[in-house]
Amino acid sequence: MAVSLVLNEVSDLCIGKPPLRSLPLSAATVGDALLALKRGGEPHLAVLDPDWASPGKKAVAVAGKICVADILCFLCSDGNLASPAAALERPVTALLPKGAGLVRLVEPQFSVLEALDLIVDGAQNLVIPIRSLGRKKLDQGGDGVATAAKFCWLTHEDFVRYFFNSIALFCPIPTLSIDDLGLVQSADALTIRHDEPGLSLLPLVRRALTEQAAVAVVTDDGQLLGDISPCALSARYNTVVVAAGIATLKAGDLMAFIDHYGSPPESLVRAIKAGLKEKGLQEMLHLMEDELSSFSNSSDDDDESSGEEKRLRRPSKCFSSTGRRSSEPEVCHPGSSLVAVMVQALVHRVSYLWVVDEEDYGLIGIVTFADMLCVFRELLQPSL
Repeated sequence: MAVSLVLNEVSDLCIGKPPLRSLPLSAATVGDALLALKRGGEPHLAVLDPDWASPGKKAVAVAGKICVADILCFLCSDGNLASPAAALERPVTALLPKGAGLVRLVEPQFSVLEALDLIVDGAQNLVIPIRSLGRKKLDQGGDGVATAAKFCWLTHEDFVRYFFNSIALFCPIPTLSIDDLGLVQSADALTIRHDEPGLSLLPLVRRALTEQAAVAVVTDDGQLLGDISPCALSARYNTVVVAAGIATLKAGDLMAFIDHYGSPPESLVRAIKAGLKEKGLQEMLHLMEDELSSFSNSSDDDDESSGEEKRLRRPSKCFSSTGRRSSEPEVCHPGSSLVAVMVQALVHRVSYLWVVDEEDYGLIGIVTFADMLCVFRELLQPSL
């Protein structure tokens, strides 16, 4: 029965999913991408190859995907910190990772097994055609972002949820511990000490984006304090303000800064401003002050709303396969069962769990959706 499950068409996983939103590869700037991400409220945007609809061509429709964390890493790279305005005018191609394979275009008649093999081989997302456009141009939304109604995303989470819905077919394997199944991977390459500079975070964030995980912040003796996920970086007030924090704060302070709802703590704002002045990043300082002023004015407007409106309003929360905005990271233990870990990750909309020691909360490793999917692929192998 498990074999018939993976022989279904991959388009079955697309039912109910929204159309893919995208930017054109040739015309968009980094600033355009940032504005579209903020206005659209989506964790990622696809970047479309302009040749995707050319007659007689089979060009890859999607050149890649981007999120706010990609833009942050770009703004904080050498040269861009001193001139953030100029960096935002660079073409969006500057954000795309080198190499191919992270985003793969597959036909809707592909089997779930064929699609799963692409995920196991390293694809982060699959792009599935869901209907014909009928015209060779994309509809533009009110924010200037193209709605590629022909496509939808499939993520690791979609596949994990698909297998979880038929979990009984794979018993007893899902009841075994993640340690027994060999799913606990080292988290050394995704770990930073609380007292390290924020700029040391950049290569770790880039790796977290590739592995669809986060960066663990630990004490000197390896205890897990929290994490900094790409999603949490995306959910904070303003990208320029977060970039300023990365450039000036220690990792532990940066984590507190990102996790703080509402107005940023004044002590950290002062520390960031002082750090920018010390580094001679005057343009970044002016942009940050402008954004904080706008944030303050917006908060003042909110204070004039009725008490009922205030009670109903909740802080925005970022749900995505790459992480969530929270000061409490999602953790499990080596003895946790595979099915329990799957439930926990799916409920909290994260694609990874930190594995910690039950006694002292020391960080042992990480388990990801990609690792879980490898287990299901191996279970299907003998029957195929």
